Amino acid sequence: MNAARANVWVVTIAAATLVGCASVPREAGFPDVERIVSERTTHRVRWDRGSPSDTAVAEAVRGLLQKELTADEALQISLLNNRSLQATYEDLMVAQADLVAAGLLNNPVFDAEIRIHEAGGGTGAELALMQDFIDLLYIPMRRKIAGSAFEAAKLRVAGRVIDLGGEVRAAFYTLQSSQQLLEMRQQVVAATAASYEVAKRLRAAGNNTELDLANEQALYEQSRLELRAAESQVVQDRERLNRLMGLWGPDAASWSISNRLPEAPQDVAIAEGLERTAVERSLDLAAARRDVEAASRSMGLAAPIGLLPEAEVGASAEHEAEGGWAVGPAFSLPIPLFNQGQPAIASARAELRRARQEYHALAVRVRSRTRAARDAAIAAHDQAEHYRKVVLPLRNKIVEQTQLQYNAMQIGPFQLLDAKQRQIDAGVAYVRALRAYWLARVDLDQLLSGRMPAGETSLGAEPSFTPAPAGGGGGH
Repeated sequence: MNAARANVWVVTIAAATLVGCASVPREAGFPDVERIVSERTTHRVRWDRGSPSDTAVAEAVRGLLQKELTADEALQISLLNNRSLQATYEDLMVAQADLVAAGLLNNPVFDAEIRIHEAGGGTGAELALMQDFIDLLYIPMRRKIAGSAFEAAKLRVAGRVIDLGGEVRAAFYTLQSSQQLLEMRQQVVAATAASYEVAKRLRAAGNNTELDLANEQALYEQSRLELRAAESQVVQDRERLNRLMGLWGPDAASWSISNRLPEAPQDVAIAEGLERTAVERSLDLAAARRDVEAASRSMGLAAPIGLLPEAEVGASAEHEAEGGWAVGPAFSLPIPLFNQGQPAIASARAELRRARQEYHALAVRVRSRTRAARDAAIAAHDQAEHYRKVVLPLRNKIVEQTQLQYNAMQIGPFQLLDAKQRQIDAGVAYVRALRAYWLARVDLDQLLSGRMPAGETSLGAEPSFTPAPAGGGGGH
């Protein structure tokens, strides 16, 4: 009986010791995420866990909202205040908990049977405490697998921070372009309204036809529709940025940004070796490497688990009705007669091959997307600069010369209004080209920060407005 009690107490104490070590660290790898982000950006991240510093952060956010925001300030607000990002940080705690669980033994199993004899011969009992000892041999391998998964989780969480940065910058530039286009649409409405008013006066004097008047009215009504669409687009783009910054209530209406996109730099500074840099800094590839490591270790674990999934040892005590206890060791061992682990091994090998292929496919995508983003940035820069240096000055010159001819009474008012409308249309096209440049730079910067942009096009790209037809039709 003393031996049986000793066995029981040894197993129980060991289990209690393991349970006592099962606490999950509160930081859960977040300092590593902060380090990864700081290596790639100039912004700070914060995990909101109900600490006193959260109030100070909220006050800092409100302070930023009181002035005209820059793209960097909008991004900093998002990193501090976006609730979806805060929810993503909890993935660290889940992965950390999995790592802790991988180092624990399965709980011992206590079995008890009570037997009551019908003939009144007393009561018998059988007690057993069993522990899966094979599980102990698997702990080091399980910890390595969970460790790889934990490292991959930290990389993916850091990648989500980079993703949010790209989304915020794209939304910021998109809103700026929408506000700038709205101003131009207001100018178009003013121009077409003036043209329509002239056409009505000329028609009243009998100096133009009903068709001329109808054409001018059609242009005016079309410009009003496009103005309304531009107003709606500004609202939609502003709300998108509100969502990314996590703002609601009065805060959602308190902030403002410049109505002008920044000019493109004179020379598009695209460094050499972008593909190599993107591959070296890619968080996606780093996480995929961790997946390959985990799959490789899982394959090494599949063979013994498949052949011998569990084996239990413990102590058993039996009390017979006649009196007295019978004690001794007990064990349970499955017989690998039908399933010898081949399916588990085949599955693990397939997972490893898939992880390797996905890693190489991802490397190809990173290189391709980097080349595409570089070329898109260069092309958009060239277009924007051509509009700024050639097309816009030319349209300004045409308006000036048309104004001189109108002052000399060599042309009518419709030709002057048409020249001004074409000037505005050129300005709209320039804003679109400028927006395309900044969105392409967002994609390229995100790739060089270690994360591929979502989708196959620039983040935040919106359908462009259709310019109002140049010219006023008959009578011009």
